[in-house]
Amino acid sequence: MGTKRQFRIWRGDESGGDLQDYMVEVNEGEVVLDVIHRLQATDAPDLACRWNCKAGKCGSCSMEINGKPRLGCMTRMSTFEEDETVTVTPLRTFPVIRDLVTDVSFNYEKARETPAFAPPSDVAPGDYRMQQVDVERSQEFRKCIECFLCQNVCHVIRDHEENKPAFSGPRFFIRASELDMHPLDTRTDRKEYAQAEMGLGYCNITKCCTEVCPEHIKITDNGIIPMKERVVDRRYDPLVWLGSKIFRRGETPQTSANAAGTGVSATSASASATSAGTRLPGLHSHAGGSHDPQAEVQAQSGVNWHREVPHPTAPAVDDRGKLPLTELTFDRAAAPSPFGDDISFPLPPEHLNFAHPEQDKH
Repeated sequence: MGTKRQFRIWRGDESGGDLQDYMVEVNEGEVVLDVIHRLQATDAPDLACRWNCKAGKCGSCSMEINGKPRLGCMTRMSTFEEDETVTVTPLRTFPVIRDLVTDVSFNYEKARETPAFAPPSDVAPGDYRMQQVDVERSQEFRKCIECFLCQNVCHVIRDHEENKPAFSGPRFFIRASELDMHPLDTRTDRKEYAQAEMGLGYCNITKCCTEVCPEHIKITDNGIIPMKERVVDRRYDPLVWLGSKIFRRGETPQTSANAAGTGVSATSASASATSAGTRLPGLHSHAGGSHDPQAEVQAQSGVNWHREVPHPTAPAVDDRGKLPLTELTFDRAAAPSPFGDDISFPLPPEHLNFAHPEQDKH
């Protein structure tokens, strides 16, 4: 026999409710969801709770335990003091249906609004080829189990109901970031779409979404911040603005937000340019230092069979150790690779790895 522990659980529906106290038996090794199931079998058979796998992989049993959003199946009772009252409430951000079950349809609406993966039209699904480094870059974000704990703690929608129509939330920011990093995705306006349609600018990177993620995805550091940096680099950086005037690299691809009245989408424009064998202004591939026009065309269509990775070269610094202005306004966009926690700045010059504009001449 286990010991009796005090639970305080929110009971009610959309019209209102309150917290009710229960004394429930708790055995060694159990999790909060086990206790709720025992409570349903004994004192509260009408207690509503959503769950499915009980293995931390479906994300169904999201709830707030002692004020912190958690998965009921992954929160062990041993983490609480024996005399501590365990308070269980529904996710605060979403409307309550009954007891611990909330209406999370907001997230599925945002999922339908997010443009899906757009593979190259001229490559059959079985013929997709990717470099392992490209797979690893975005694979972290595919661990998401859609528990929506990150959506629940995001104060932009948690505290401001009026923001929901214009704000997709961290779960879908990492989806956009993942697709922006995907080498086979042919949409070139992921950054612009995230800024104009998903409300990326509302996020002020408090990192609360990262703190509650049960899959330990670094949502803010590896997804949202790099995406914000790429948006700011393209739109607001004065050096890039200067470079756009010189190299014409700052032209923004059309999105559903800024293509109104034009009747031309970015995808169709990219396809037309690819079929014509030309390079669209503002669209940059990561074909490396090959400077091969055919490789550029292939990369813009989502695949590059002859990819040449730039070789490390010594930084082209002057006698003061400074990079010249031409380096900062280089007409090739940098590869979108987030930094890990083990990187400290500034980096020593000998650790820099970049493609020199004239590396093919050496």
